[in-house]
Amino acid sequence: MLTKYVRELDDATFQDGINRGARPVLVDFWAPWCPPCRALAPTIEAIAEQFDGRADVAKLDIDQNPETAAAHGIRSIPTVLIFRDGHLVDRITGLQPRARYEQALEVAGTTP
Repeated sequence: MLTKYVRELDDATFQDGINRGARPVLVDFWAPWCPPCRALAPTIEAIAEQFDGRADVAKLDIDQNPETAAAHGIRSIPTVLIFRDGHLVDRITGLQPRARYEQALEVAGTTP
């Protein structure tokens, strides 16, 4: 576990991590050497706290987990994928404003 609000996924736990019931799951595909990924990290943490109880937020290090990254066509990072009921519902590539990630989670069905 990375923080109270953000979980760490890997190749072995990814499928279980995105099949977590009715809540959407935001997964940040990143690498420690990536400056835009490091810049996005505080935003991901803030969103995880904001959506606590309405969405799950996780990170996956692409260098440590190449199978999952390849299976989801991750070609540049940061890439954020939003899943609902285990199905991909949105893909956000590159560093984007916080509102873009919030909107994606709202559209994925986090409104009470």
